[in-house]
Amino acid sequence: MRVCEMNWMQLEAYLERDDRAVIPLGSTEQHGYLSLCVDNILPERLAAEVAEPLGVPVFPTLNYGITPYFAAYPGSVSLRVETYLRVLRDILDSLARSGFRRFLLVNGHGGNSPAQGLVAEWTAEHPDCQVLFHNWWNAPRAWQEVQRIDPVASHASWMENFPWTRLTGVQLPDIQKPMTDLDRLRLLAPARLRETLGDGNYGGLYQRPDEDMQALWNAAVQETRDLLQHGWLPQPDAAAQERA
Repeated sequence: MRVCEMNWMQLEAYLERDDRAVIPLGSTEQHGYLSLCVDNILPERLAAEVAEPLGVPVFPTLNYGITPYFAAYPGSVSLRVETYLRVLRDILDSLARSGFRRFLLVNGHGGNSPAQGLVAEWTAEHPDCQVLFHNWWNAPRAWQEVQRIDPVASHASWMENFPWTRLTGVQLPDIQKPMTDLDRLRLLAPARLRETLGDGNYGGLYQRPDEDMQALWNAAVQETRDLLQHGWLPQPDAAAQERA
């Protein structure tokens, strides 16, 4: 359930019986012929579908991430690493003060990986809390499904082309783009990266049948829901904590 559809009193009542929260993490950046908000749309929708039957609140997506390498593409917005980590820390601090203790971060953007270091640091400072950092697209079962469908898959290729990320009236190339040398790409300044990469697809087909995309989505939803249900360490008994 999205917190935009709740008030504070309902959330307070929820916290009397549960302490889990889901926070989608995204990015606003080029995705070739797809929406600039692919990395926001996918984790937000995934989080909502995963959490709804469990009654766990989903907070608004953090819509800006770390993506300096796409600076030469109009519409790509990048936060400094220090800014991003401070914002995420403030979000976790605020929710912990409210009474939340278990956080699932559903990440939709690889550039946000520095947040994993922050998670380790933050949980060390908050031993009564747990934080799961989940890259939904390359988690084991989702990635296995990608490999089963078509192993030539990458940023802005078919594997991000869902009915809810493509744009009406935009024609996609009917080709399989050769894979880019990612190690070399990481060495390039933004203008040179755009010159090398072109339309933004790292490599692979631009679109596959919707049945393939639904199969990938189903795998991702189930994997993430299992994590939200069963991915936590047992919580210590309050009385035992007091005795300790």
